[in-house]
Formats: sequence, structure tokens, C-alpha cells
Amino acid sequence: SFLGVQAENNRPNILLILADDMGYSDIGCYGGEIPTPNIDRLAENGVRLSNFYNTSRSCPSRASLMTGLFQHQAGIGQMSEDPLGKYQPNVKHNDWGTEGYKGFLNRNCVTIAEVLKNSGYHTYMVGKWHLGMHGMEKWPLQRGFDRFYGILSGACSYLRPSGGRGLTYDNQKLPTPEEGYYTTDAFTDYALKFVDEQKDENPFFMYVAYNAPHWPLQAHDDDINKFVKYYRERGWNEIRDNRRRKMIEYGLIDEE
Repeated sequence: SFLGVQAENNRPNILLILADDMGYSDIGCYGGEIPTPNIDRLAENGVRLSNFYNTSRSCPSRASLMTGLFQHQAGIGQMSEDPLGKYQPNVKHNDWGTEGYKGFLNRNCVTIAEVLKNSGYHTYMVGKWHLGMHGMEKWPLQRGFDRFYGILSGACSYLRPSGGRGLTYDNQKLPTPEEGYYTTDAFTDYALKFVDEQKDENPFFMYVAYNAPHWPLQAHDDDINKFVKYYRERGWNEIRDNRRRKMIEYGLIDEE
């Protein structure tokens, strides 16, 4: 009884950050040459997983991550809904006609946001959803999130998200942003905004799903210029060998 009360009064805030299509050794704490000091600091004070499985592509992995189920059980065995082309306005995009391949998160599952919300958590999401977009009943707010800012589709311009790959705020589609916009910065800003606007001390679950580094691989000019010379001078083979050596040194992979 005492332990139950103690656990109830000490429920942690949960921050789940997902990078899209990132290479296993891209970040510093996994052997990469890209400077990622904040992530590296989290790893130094936490746990690095060295044996992790996904479902080979983005949206089925998200379906499993959000529900704890195999992707087919959640309805996204292969690919999720994306914007319809102008020549196929009535086609059910990526719906193969079977329960395991509907292209959107089904109602035979519950999301982590739905479970935590029922337990008194605030539930926030920013970034890429890609678990269903044709019909508002498939959007984040209808699957357990209190607030949402991001893209419903699988990819967008980092600089000018628009049209079917545009931005959504809660349940409202937004116009194309003005010049100077960048998705990674905006997603971070809205994550902070949602927490800052919280009115009570109840715990929160924050799901930050960046579209970076998924295509179209757009970065700030300053960031690109910082690394162009480095990669052009070294090339793929040298960088790959350096990463492999670091991963062995860190104990992430075996020398064989």
C-alpha cells in the first residue's frame, strides 16, 4: 500500500525522442563523428542499447513503438497513409485490403498516450505522426494526445512544409510557414511551449518525433558549411572505418 502511494506520488515525466531514419553510428555516443554533445551527455548518465530491433522502415516501427504490438496487429504491416495524388483522389493509399495492412493505426490497439492519459498524464506530441492521416479520427488528438504540432504524413520540406505534407496544429491544418522556418527548430519550440503552458503539476508524456534526418535532407546553411570540407576530404571509406573503430572501443560491437 505504501509503495503504491509512493509510486503514485512520484510518477516521472517521460520524454521520448525519435530521430527518423538515422544511421546506427551517426551520433557521437555510438561512434559517429557528428558532434551531438547533449545526446552524448544523456548516454553517459544513462544506458546505451547495443541490441535493438525495428521493423525495417519508419511507420511500422512507429506503430509498434506507440502500441507495444507487432506492426501487423496495429494495422500498419508495411506502409502508412500519405498524401493522395491528384489523379487518385479516391484511392485508399497503402490500404492493401487486409487487417494487417490497412495503412493506419487500428482500433484493436491502444497507444501509450491513451493509456497514460487515462492515468492522469498530460500527453503531448510534436513532429512526424505517419500513423494515418485521411480522416481526423486517425490523428494524434484522437489517439490519446492532448496537444500536437507537426506533420501527419511521412515526410515534408524542412523549410516550407505545405499542401498534403503541410503542418497541423492540434486538429487544425496550418498554412505554409514564412521564410526562415525550419522543422527541427519549430518542433523543439512547440515541445517547450506545451510544457510551459501546462497549468498543474501532473506528470507529462512528451513524444518528440523529428523528421530529421529523413529525406529531403535539408539543413541550415551554417551547418552544411561546417562539414562540407570534412566529408569531401575524408570520404565514405575513411569515415566508415573510423566509426567502426570507435564502436569497438565503446564496446558496442565485437571486433569480429
